[in-house]
Amino acid sequence: MHEANTPLIRLAKRDGMSRGKMWAIRAAAFVVAILIGAVVFLLIGNNPISAYGTILTGSLGKKTAIRQTVRIAIPLLGTALAITPCFKMKFWNIGAEGQITAGAVGAAYFALFWADRLPGPVLLVVMAIAGAVFGGIWALIPAFFKTRWGTNETLFTLMMNYIAIGIVNWLQGGPWEGRPGSQIIPQYDSAGVLPKVLGVHCGWIIVLALTVLMYFYMKYTKQGYEIAVVGESENTARYAGMNVGRIVMRTMFLSGAVSGLVGFIVSSGADNTLHSGVAAGVGFTAITVAWLAQLNPFAMVGISALLAVLEKGADTLQTQMQVPASISDIITGVVLFCMLGCEFFINYRVILRGHHKEVTGA
Repeated sequence: MHEANTPLIRLAKRDGMSRGKMWAIRAAAFVVAILIGAVVFLLIGNNPISAYGTILTGSLGKKTAIRQTVRIAIPLLGTALAITPCFKMKFWNIGAEGQITAGAVGAAYFALFWADRLPGPVLLVVMAIAGAVFGGIWALIPAFFKTRWGTNETLFTLMMNYIAIGIVNWLQGGPWEGRPGSQIIPQYDSAGVLPKVLGVHCGWIIVLALTVLMYFYMKYTKQGYEIAVVGESENTARYAGMNVGRIVMRTMFLSGAVSGLVGFIVSSGADNTLHSGVAAGVGFTAITVAWLAQLNPFAMVGISALLAVLEKGADTLQTQMQVPASISDIITGVVLFCMLGCEFFINYRVILRGHHKEVTGA
């Protein structure tokens, strides 16, 4: 082909890259994010070193700060684990927010109306089961429509989020309202509150256990293998005798159940009540966590911790250095953009016209 007809820039899929080179690109992306953030701080008249120091001390400098950081990381990690199997299957579940909310509703029902009928430990177990069941059923709805009529799961699961939030708004100002006109659901009885371990509610133990279980489920079980095959090719799965519809339904119920369990953990461990913002956006942030971790449950632990440090540190930055909240969001966004962007250079190489060497820098 004549060079004039060759595109100026071409993309080519990489055949493979060494693990060391992949991590070098990721480290370079993180450094670039830090440097861009430093420029942002300079532009608003703040010392970047002091700003980054405030972020670290505000999130990790004291025991209370560490505990708050862990509380932020718990739902992030739990939700990232929840969406992992359906993403592996290439079923784009964007409805974790709604599934968390549905799970919190199920847990709240027993916390509000069964606290005087069940002993504390039994009540918490019942709340956890209810949260998982409610979240799983909420996820089954778009899965059923997808397998039965081929609906778009991305839009369907996204719309289900708003329905779940609307239900909680109705409960707040209706049947579960504490005082007439308050539109606030009462606080849970102490029996319905998760106990603390090392100063943080024991939800952190639950999500760490889920991390191990999800790793072995995806890697070493028959169901995990079926999820991987369906994700690679539904036709191949059918040719191998797999019931794709049943696998999709089962996997989405599992995803929703874990999300619902997160809803129970947040409502019982952090909020001690139910409100429409119980999911607090983690359903969307968890998508970033899952993709950055390449759907590896153990990698999600570190990435969730990093984002929790940034979020908690940004709050401290706002209060101590009077940095606007929007700047803190910009810094977090820059870090996420660079970390996600580096995956492009790991999977693809950029070829310029007249050059055969790949471009690996951002």
